[in-house]
Amino acid sequence: MTLKKLQLSLQFALDSGVGPHRAALARQWVARCIRRSLDCDAEITVRIVDAEEGQRLNRDYRHKDYATNVLTFDYTQQPLVTADLVLCAPVVEREAREQGRTLQAHYAHLLVHGTLHAQGWEHETGDADAQAMEAREVQILAALGVDNPYTA
Repeated sequence: MTLKKLQLSLQFALDSGVGPHRAALARQWVARCIRRSLDCDAEITVRIVDAEEGQRLNRDYRHKDYATNVLTFDYTQQPLVTADLVLCAPVVEREAREQGRTLQAHYAHLLVHGTLHAQGWEHETGDADAQAMEAREVQILAALGVDNPYTA
C-alpha cells in the first residue's frame, strides 16, 4: 500500500490536563493514522479542544448543543483532501475509559473516522453506508495494530 502525502497541523487548545493527550497523540502516530485512511493526498489540521470549544462548534455547525468526540470540517475531497478534525479531549478521555480502551487507541479510531468523513464517507445516511464505513475503519485500525472498536 502506498501511503499518501500529508501536510499535518496538530494543535492542542487545552488550558489544563494536556499531558495525557500529547502523549497519546505523538505527531508521527497522528500522521500514520491519517495517512492510512487517505485515498489521495491531504492537508489536514487536527485540533484538540476542551469541552467548551467542542460544544460551541457542535452547536454552531451541527445545531447539537453538547460536546462530541470528533467533528470533521471538510473543504475539498479531490484531488486533495483539505479538512479540519476537531477532537474534544474530555469526551475522548471519558469514552476511552468507559470502553476500557487506551486513550491512544480511541484517538486512533476517531482520527480514522474523521478522515473518512473528510473524504465523503457517511454513516448517518443508512445502514449500508454505516456498515461500509465501519468495515473500512476496522480494516484501517487493524493495519495500525489497533483492536476493533466495535467489539466488546
